[in-house]
Amino acid sequence: MRNTLQVLIFLLLLSVFLFFTKSYWEGWLLGFLSLLITCSVIFIAFVISLENRRPAQTLTWLVVLGSFPLVGFFFYIMFGRNYRKQRLFKKKAMLDEQMFLKYEGQRASIRQTNELKEHQQPLLRLAHRLGKSPISLSTETKVLTNGEETFAAIFAELEKATHHIHLEYYIVRHDDVGQRLKDILIAKAKKGVHVRFLYDAVGSWKLSKAYVQELREAGVEMVPFSPVRLPFLNNKINFRNHRKIIVVDGTVGFVGGLNIGDEYLGKNEYFGFWRDTHLWIRGEAVRTLQLIFLQDWYYMTGETLLTLNYLSPTLTFSGDRGGVQLIAGGPDQEWEVIKHLFFAMITSAKQSIWIASPYFIPDEDILTALKVAALSGIDVRILAPKRPDKKIVFYASRSYFPELLEAGIDIYEYNKGFLHSKIIVVDGELASIGTANMDMRSFHLNFEVNAFLYHTESTKKLVEDFLQDFLDSERIDYDAFKKRPFSIRVVESVCRLLSPLL
Repeated sequence: MRNTLQVLIFLLLLSVFLFFTKSYWEGWLLGFLSLLITCSVIFIAFVISLENRRPAQTLTWLVVLGSFPLVGFFFYIMFGRNYRKQRLFKKKAMLDEQMFLKYEGQRASIRQTNELKEHQQPLLRLAHRLGKSPISLSTETKVLTNGEETFAAIFAELEKATHHIHLEYYIVRHDDVGQRLKDILIAKAKKGVHVRFLYDAVGSWKLSKAYVQELREAGVEMVPFSPVRLPFLNNKINFRNHRKIIVVDGTVGFVGGLNIGDEYLGKNEYFGFWRDTHLWIRGEAVRTLQLIFLQDWYYMTGETLLTLNYLSPTLTFSGDRGGVQLIAGGPDQEWEVIKHLFFAMITSAKQSIWIASPYFIPDEDILTALKVAALSGIDVRILAPKRPDKKIVFYASRSYFPELLEAGIDIYEYNKGFLHSKIIVVDGELASIGTANMDMRSFHLNFEVNAFLYHTESTKKLVEDFLQDFLDSERIDYDAFKKRPFSIRVVESVCRLLSPLL
């Protein structure tokens, strides 16, 4: 409600300004503004060229600025400034790396697993170098295939909490699921459990003030991530915390694609059944998930919680069932961590690459890697939603389909409901499951976290789920797809022009 009020006040002030200055628009003020905008656009174009971005991205910005100077100017101010991103998160990046080296250094050496094949070892080394987090051989995982399984498991673990509960979410809604969560957190806080809740200020902008206040009054520490005071004048709005993390007592954790809301239980009439995937984690790797949360918490609050109570969980599982590695990605990092790991997974494939993503907007590296893999005879399949929730992204995604289909990639459209899973499985042996989509926003702008699985039992479960999803989907016929209406192709092409900016 507060964010909505800020937007309305901004629009009201702008309207008042335009009304009282309308007599000047045909005179010197209009000429001055035109000159100012023209000079600004030229300057921005010069800065973009010097940044040595990808040619496609540079050309997109130049086209937008040249065709729509005023709109392009404000769009660049909000979304396009790379130097601003680096300055915003430089300190966070430095502190995060120092924390990982200090508290995970003793476990951060690269471990060889008996199951990992020689051609897969470079992926392990890359994940270690970029992610700064260790691979765990003492962690148990379980795939949660839908909302019912996920929330049942989450609520059950929350009820067991005795010391602390840490939550970090992009979207939190005050509906039935949100109310159930609130009731549990309040009950636990009143029993002395330390409850800390980090929610994204933009993703959860509809969350009622009453919901937050009730939790705070019960002793729950509710902190918004990166609040935006003036949405149209602050490019912080573009860098969002897309992570979904729960850590209970430092021994059990959750990560995956589901936010807090009724739609994830299939209660939204438009979407219907919501196909999503989450991961339950117990054991050593939860320490890394905990550290990711504590880093974000420190960034927003300045509170340091690096004590034995939070960073030395008792290992509850032992055995060699493969490796588990939690990797964080975001605009605070020097390298595009999640994207590089996806690329490494794809190029390591010998037999198959199966990808599920609700928002599929690959950059040139990923796109080329997928096409080359398919042309080499590797079984490449992409699972995408049939119905859109974000139309620009939906049509931009479909603009890539013709060249993918031509390369021999099988594309399936999910028919049972809405597909929101974010999964990659390579050769039925390596897998990634988490919050990152296969799109530019997850690669460059959002704070994300993914679990990378090496020869685990959960990987086998993901393969089984994929096979069922293919049965619940329709494979796109290339010849039929080429016959789609010309108007649709125009829309796809226009949306694709914006893909480097999405």
